[in-house]
This record gives sequence, structure tokens and C-alpha cells, in this order.
Amino acid sequence: MYAIVDIAGQQFKVEAGMEIFVNRLAAEKGASVEFDKVLLTDTDGTVKVGSPYVEGVVVKATVLDDSCKGKKVLIFKKRRRKGYQKLNGHRQPLSKIQINEIA
Repeated sequence: MYAIVDIAGQQFKVEAGMEIFVNRLAAEKGASVEFDKVLLTDTDGTVKVGSPYVEGVVVKATVLDDSCKGKKVLIFKKRRRKGYQKLNGHRQPLSKIQINEIA
């Protein structure tokens, strides 16, 4: 069984037991969270598609870590023949969650 769920503005394909990184959530480490914006569910070949969400389906998860950072993205700006160079970096704050069940 899997589901496609909207978590913090992004869509993820989740199954029970998965560990995924999502945009920073407002929950602390060890907290239980529920996501009710389920777009699609598949149970043994039976597919339910919501419009926009499937009613009565909730994805339950636990926050494993609330202070992770993603890979560094480098931004380099340059104007040729002007001596202008600028290098910036950014690391997106993430939360690591484990999917407990799709109910």
C-alpha cells in the first residue's frame, strides 16, 4: 500500500516504514504528526484518486530529527570584464520523518 501525500507544499510517494526528508516542520523531535492532504492511495491494485484530496485517509508519521540541513547549493554571479564576482551558498533546513501508517 502506498499513498501520494502533500507535505509542506511538496508531494511525496510514501509507504509504511519509509524515512523521508521534508521541508522544516513546526514539530519537535519525537512528536507525532498527521497529514490529511492525501492525493492518491493504492491498496493492492485498487486506486483511489481524490478531487483534490481523498476523504477519510490520514498518513501518520513521527519526527526523527528536526534540525537537518540539505546539500549545499552554490550561487555564483559574475559580470565579465568588470571584476565583479560573488559566491553565495545555501543549505535548506529539513526535517526527517518516518511514516508509521496510512489509515
